[in-house]
Amino acid sequence: MHEMLTLEAFEDASEKVREVTRETKLVESPSFSAISGNRVWLKPENMQRTGAYKVRGAYYKISTLSEEELSHGLITASAGNHAQGVAYAASRAGVRAVVVMPTTTPLIKVERTKGYGAEVVLAGDVYDEACDYALKLAEREGLTFIHPFNDPVVATGQGTIAMEIVQELPLVDTILVPVGGGGLSCGVSTFAKLYNPKIRVVGVEPAGAPSLTAALEAGHPVRIPSANTIADGTAVLEVGDAVFPYLRDNLDDVITVPDEELIVAFLDMVENHKMIVENSGLLTVAALKHLPAENKRVVAILSGGNMDVITMSSVVQHGLIQRGRIFTVSVLLPDRPGMLVRVANAIAEQNGNVIKLEHNQFVSTNRNAAVELRVTIEAYGEEHKGQIVQALKQAGFAPELVQTSL
Repeated sequence: MHEMLTLEAFEDASEKVREVTRETKLVESPSFSAISGNRVWLKPENMQRTGAYKVRGAYYKISTLSEEELSHGLITASAGNHAQGVAYAASRAGVRAVVVMPTTTPLIKVERTKGYGAEVVLAGDVYDEACDYALKLAEREGLTFIHPFNDPVVATGQGTIAMEIVQELPLVDTILVPVGGGGLSCGVSTFAKLYNPKIRVVGVEPAGAPSLTAALEAGHPVRIPSANTIADGTAVLEVGDAVFPYLRDNLDDVITVPDEELIVAFLDMVENHKMIVENSGLLTVAALKHLPAENKRVVAILSGGNMDVITMSSVVQHGLIQRGRIFTVSVLLPDRPGMLVRVANAIAEQNGNVIKLEHNQFVSTNRNAAVELRVTIEAYGEEHKGQIVQALKQAGFAPELVQTSL
């Protein structure tokens, strides 16, 4: 067995994971290139088996275990992608797998994990509590624990992504990689630096869970007080201590991205590439705007695409509102016939599309003074939205922008 995180180990892992992975060829992105001022390619691990890169590390780890370790069965803790990766890899290897998931895990992720043949146990409210429970269970039943990120062997498997990137785009300048617990970023940055120290590797984490930023400031992993972000796959309170030294030595920079930028990135990804990418996978796409525009070859790793449809619809709605493509105005009208038509005409003349109307006669006791009309309108973007509001003002109304509730 190779010592971990050497070029030989990466090569070994690369051959091994090919047995279970789909090829995720780089996708060049004219739209993101135009927005960012760099030449952008996407590494679409959202198209990977089980919908995320995690199957790589899980399968490689399993391939390194002894017959005896395998015979005891495997256990892991995960809120989603790693769970499915381990379940799939274990079923391919013909081994029993137990997955502990937080009680808050969306039903679809639970069902998918069971669908790959794993036994699912629900425990704890967050990943960290599920993990504590899994470790206890592992000890009690003698199961072999597979950590989602804090394991150099698992990280080596994840690093095979970087190997594929350089094979396809040998002159890559910068690789953007999402950071949660640090397994993916450890594997990717370590391989990239071994292969060519000139490649810049930038970690990207959600602003609501900046556990790597905190660790780098402290000089060692620290537990941040809370992880509050829609990027659930990277909402980790503490980066792994086994992978941290590699991150400290091999990452050139760490960027943090606020949730609202992920919402807009989701919209851009769906409209420009027809791809569903989960919030954690969009960190690298949102980070493109934070890089200097230097016409460099940049690869953004899209780590996964497992997003439930309800989350998706809410992200789309918020994205449209954020982009000014859906907005709501409140107009106070005298309660006289024909007023509604005048409002509608002003909007129609500007090519605004009314998608919802609320007419409330009970705003004030004096109906002659005011009836409130709330109009939710679809526009092409901020500029068009401004034109519609302006037209309403010119028609003698005093439109007020209010929060849209769809």
